[in-house]
Amino acid sequence: MFFLVFCARAGAEVYDLENALRATYNNCVGIEDSLRDMKVMAGVNTAITGVGTGLGIGAVVAGVEKKKVDAEIEEKFNTLEKLAYGASSDVDTIDEEEWLKVFEQNNESAGNFKSSEPNDNKNKTQEIRSLTEKSKKLGKWRTGLLAGNTATNIAGAVISGANKVDLSLSEQIQNCKLAVQNLQKSIAQAELDDVDVSEGLKIADACKGFLYIDDNSIAKINNRAKGGMVSSVVGVGTGVVGVITSALANSDKIRRDNSQKDKEKNLNTAANVLATGSSVASATATVFNATQIKAIKDIYVVAEHCTEALR
Repeated sequence: MFFLVFCARAGAEVYDLENALRATYNNCVGIEDSLRDMKVMAGVNTAITGVGTGLGIGAVVAGVEKKKVDAEIEEKFNTLEKLAYGASSDVDTIDEEEWLKVFEQNNESAGNFKSSEPNDNKNKTQEIRSLTEKSKKLGKWRTGLLAGNTATNIAGAVISGANKVDLSLSEQIQNCKLAVQNLQKSIAQAELDDVDVSEGLKIADACKGFLYIDDNSIAKINNRAKGGMVSSVVGVGTGVVGVITSALANSDKIRRDNSQKDKEKNLNTAANVLATGSSVASATATVFNATQIKAIKDIYVVAEHCTEALR
């Protein structure tokens, strides 16, 4: 009778260990795959927002260079104004390009200008036109680069918003943690019953890292995803406004109207500030995305080690 009870008890404990191993497999396998996908997407997002940062910096550089060129144009234009009789009363009321045409035409006879060097005056108008073309190109570069930066921030916001530990994965990690704890208890009981626990020990040792994963570990991943998303959204906002402002500042309507020079300067300054803001937002998102990789990897390494033992 005693023998039968002993055998039944021993058989029950072996069954418990097998169940614990099965539960560990069911709850822990698959976590590695989910985290691997997240790690890859965090890497992709880091690259995307990194490119966006570069584009934003490029837009800032183009804007700063444009500001220098515009200052040079203004200086040369003012010089021509002084060369023309009555320029102060007429220049601000006509189109800049038309004014240059009139200046060149009148310069042919040199009858209405103080300068005794018509060729020199002609060179000045050509320089202004050349600088104006350069300024336009720089303005277009700034607008285009800022548009590219905005596109990367949009992509970054979308990826960051989705690349987090959702409720399903969080529950699976918690269930895996509980399964490993139950496995350890089953191994201890099985050892008392003189049952072979070598496989169970191997798996329990490989998966014990899950016991140290808590809510804070998961929160690190999700907080960095949130930070990256918020930064990218800010970049989208400044980028969209910046693109509009930059394009408006570089439009012929604003550029050619001498009565709106202050408005043109203000628009260019605003575009440069917005480009800087977008660059900073992209750089911040890049930092969040890069640190999210580390947070994901901390759990991924545990899941990878466990999965290898369970296979």
